Amino acid sequence: MKYRANGSRLTITKGQRVFNVFNVLIMIALSVIMFYPMWHVFCASFSNPKALIGYRGILLAPLEPTLLSYKMMFKNSMLITGYKNTLIILTAGTALSILLTSVCAYVLSRKNVYWNKLFSRIIILTMFFGGGLVPTYLVVSKTLHMNNTLWALFVPNALSVYNMLIMRTSFAGIPQSLEESAKLDGAGEWTILFRIIIPLSKAIIAVMVLYYGVGYWNSWFDASIYLKDRELYPLQLFLREILITNDTTQMASGVGDMDKESVGETIKYSVIIFATVPILCVYPFLQKYFVQGVMIGAVKG
Repeated sequence: MKYRANGSRLTITKGQRVFNVFNVLIMIALSVIMFYPMWHVFCASFSNPKALIGYRGILLAPLEPTLLSYKMMFKNSMLITGYKNTLIILTAGTALSILLTSVCAYVLSRKNVYWNKLFSRIIILTMFFGGGLVPTYLVVSKTLHMNNTLWALFVPNALSVYNMLIMRTSFAGIPQSLEESAKLDGAGEWTILFRIIIPLSKAIIAVMVLYYGVGYWNSWFDASIYLKDRELYPLQLFLREILITNDTTQMASGVGDMDKESVGETIKYSVIIFATVPILCVYPFLQKYFVQGVMIGAVKG
C-alpha cells in the first residue's frame, strides 16, 4: 500500500499497473541483452577449446572448465608490457585531465571574470570545428615532438570541452558566499579552488575520473598513429592486434596444428576479460557518485 506525503492513500489505476508490469519486463529484457554477451565471453574464456569450438547455442556455464587459455595468454610477455603502459597513461592522463578541466571550469564558472562569455563561446566552438587528423598529427609530431612517446597519448586530448561544461555548471551551483568569505580571510584563487570548490564537488570529480579513465583505458587509435616502438604499446593496441589480425600464433605455440584454431579462439576471449575486468572493478566504487554528479552538472545553472 502506498501513501502520499500528507498520509492519504495513493490510488493506482489499472493502466498504471499494466505500465509498471511492461516497464519491469522491458528493463529485465534489456538487462539480459546487455549482460549476456559479457557472460558468454567470461564462460568461453574458461571453457575447453575443443568443447567450445563445436558448441552451438546459448552458453550459460563454462564447458569443461580449464585455465588453459589464460596460461597460453600469458606466454605473450607484451601483454604485461601493454598493461604497464596503459596504467601509466591512465594515471598520468586522468590526473592531468582532472587538473586542467577543474581549472578551466572554475575560471569560466566565476561571474567576475572579464570576457567570460566570450571565452566560453570560443571554447564551445571547438566542439563543432576541428583541424582534422593530419594537422593534429603534424602538431603532435613536428611541433610538440611527442611522436613515439607516451605523452602523445594523453597530453593533446587532456581537456574535453563536454566534460568541462558539465563541471563548470556544477561549480557555478556552489554558493558564491563561500568564495567571498574565503577572500575576506585572505585566500587566493588557487586556495579557493583546491580547498573549497573541489572538496565540495566530490561527486562531479568522481564522474570526471570515470569518464576520463574509461576513455584512456579503451583508447588505441592515437597509439596506432603516434607509436612505432612496440615496447610503448598500450594494452588495447595489443588486444586489437589479437582480435582483428587474428594473431595468436605466439601464445598458441606448443599445441598441435589441429588445436591451434580452437585454442586461439579461447585466447581471444581470455584477452578480452584480461583487458575489461580492471575497469569494471573500479566502477562500483564510483557508482554512488555517478548519478548525483551527472544530475548536478546537467541541471543546475
